[in-house]
Amino acid sequence: MSRIGKQPVPVAAGVTVTLSGQTVSVKGPKGQSSFTVPEEIELSQGPDGLTFAPREDTQRARAMWGLSRTLVANMVEGVTSGFERNLELVGVGYRAAMRGRNLSLQLGFSHDVDLVPPEGITFAVGKPTEVKITGTDKQAVGEMAATIRKIRPPEPYKGKGVRYAGEKVRRKEGKKK
Repeated sequence: MSRIGKQPVPVAAGVTVTLSGQTVSVKGPKGQSSFTVPEEIELSQGPDGLTFAPREDTQRARAMWGLSRTLVANMVEGVTSGFERNLELVGVGYRAAMRGRNLSLQLGFSHDVDLVPPEGITFAVGKPTEVKITGTDKQAVGEMAATIRKIRPPEPYKGKGVRYAGEKVRRKEGKKK
C-alpha cells in the first residue's frame, strides 16, 4: 500500500478541477495545468478532494499510484501559490541582471551568459548576487535552477560559483607549503 497514494488531494478554494477520462485539468489564480493519469490508476473526485486507487495489484500500478497523486498535488499547489527556487552567486565580479524578460549572468567568463526563460518561468533579481526563479510547474522551475547552477557549479577550494540558497558547499583544504 502506498502511504502517499492513499491520501486524497485537497482542492483549495478558487481552484477548478476537471476530469475527462484519465486527464486531470486544474485551473487556478496563477494559471492552468493538465496531466494524463496512467491507465493503471483509477481517479475519482469526492467531497474531500481527488482520490487515487490502483485498478490491479501490479508493481507498475503501485509505482504509478503514489507518483500520480504527487504530480496532481503539485499541479494544485502550483496554480494556487506557485513554486520558487533561489540561487546565490558567490565570487568576485559574479553578478546577475535582467534584460527585459531575459537573465544576464556575469560568471567570470569572457562573455555574459544570457538565458531566455521558457514558457511559464519568470526570473527576478533582487540583489546582483541573488536570482529568484518562479513558475507554476515544479519540475520546470527545478530544471531551470539546475541549468543555471550547471553553468558555474560551486568549486570546493574557494566556494565560488552558483549555488542554491542555503546550500552548504563542502570545502577542501588547499596545498601545503
